[in-house]
Amino acid sequence: MRLGILFLISLTVFAEKYFPDERWETAESDQVGLDQEKVDKLFRMTFEDEASMGAVLIKDGYIIQEQYAEGFNENSFGTSWSTAKSFYAALVGISLDRGEIKSLDEPVANYVDSYKTPEKQKITIRQILNMTSGLEFPDHEHEMMFLEADHLKYAEKVDVENPPGEVFQYNNVNSMMIGEILKGATGKTAKVLLEERIFSQIGLEEYTAWEDSAGNTMTYCCLDMSARDYSKFGLLFNRDGNWKGQQIISKDYVDESLQLYWGKTPSMGWSHSDTRGYSLQWWISKYDDDAKIYNTSGKFGQFVFIDRDRDVVFTRITKYYPTEGDVQNWGALGYLRFLGSINRALVVSRFLMSIGLIDFEDGSVKTPYTNADGESKEFYENYVEIVNAIADLEKDA
Repeated sequence: MRLGILFLISLTVFAEKYFPDERWETAESDQVGLDQEKVDKLFRMTFEDEASMGAVLIKDGYIIQEQYAEGFNENSFGTSWSTAKSFYAALVGISLDRGEIKSLDEPVANYVDSYKTPEKQKITIRQILNMTSGLEFPDHEHEMMFLEADHLKYAEKVDVENPPGEVFQYNNVNSMMIGEILKGATGKTAKVLLEERIFSQIGLEEYTAWEDSAGNTMTYCCLDMSARDYSKFGLLFNRDGNWKGQQIISKDYVDESLQLYWGKTPSMGWSHSDTRGYSLQWWISKYDDDAKIYNTSGKFGQFVFIDRDRDVVFTRITKYYPTEGDVQNWGALGYLRFLGSINRALVVSRFLMSIGLIDFEDGSVKTPYTNADGESKEFYENYVEIVNAIADLEKDA
């Protein structure tokens, strides 16, 4: 009789949608219909990769399991790299909701003066977000922009090489232009908007949003926060853009983001899978009868996976050692931009660190930076299996 009463209480508690606040509640896998052996397998595969710093599994808003590498904990910051793209793209949806942007199919030129040229005037906001703008895409994939003092100046100089809307190319310049579109629509920087319109609304307080040396928000990368806080953003999209009864982002924009736009993206060398889809700065990693799983994705292995139908969020970040500040300053490493390759820049900078000529801890260099111990290998190799494991966490019928 007592067990029956407890079961009914449990059903009542978990029937209502729970949102975390200052304290994030936990639940056992059994309470939310998950198989603990399957959960353990997911975490085992995740931490087979020694680059893993932290991982959090959330079901129905509750933390079911989390794990951290030695020396790190639930408060440790990871850096997002391109996971930030999905965060900043959400601000475009909010501007649409508020009427500041009329349509995703408007020309970027309506908001950005540098796009009022014969070559760029037909590029739409949707094409920017879907990586189909046709902007030039060199061998270094514009990763070299990261080493510049003024990332926007670099981005605005990039010309067009393909007709807009025809070719998918994962181009960081597209995402860097999100900040200028938002500024043209609202008069505010993307960093300010992110705090005002999303983070302050979902109780996300401890984070770093990076700007370049010229004061431009780096909207193609570079948000630092804990694995739990990255997960809050995933939960917001799982809940159709609603947080505790307040519609932060319209369901229509969430629906449009979480759809199969590009069904198969081309291999990009660094990618762990060439079968992923893409839509409005979100990746689609699984889209079949078993599950539909979407994710943010960042260089070296930063992910927020969401299974919207099952209300599951799985976040994984890699080892990271934050520097001071939130404005990028390359200091003595400024010459790295002349090496012409981000990989060469990593090799040289890591060598200088190993012999003690450069020390990120002394504050002379301020930037997001991933050491060799934060570069994924096994997680990428097992990527498809990991995605399938996320889709199969429930108890068997």
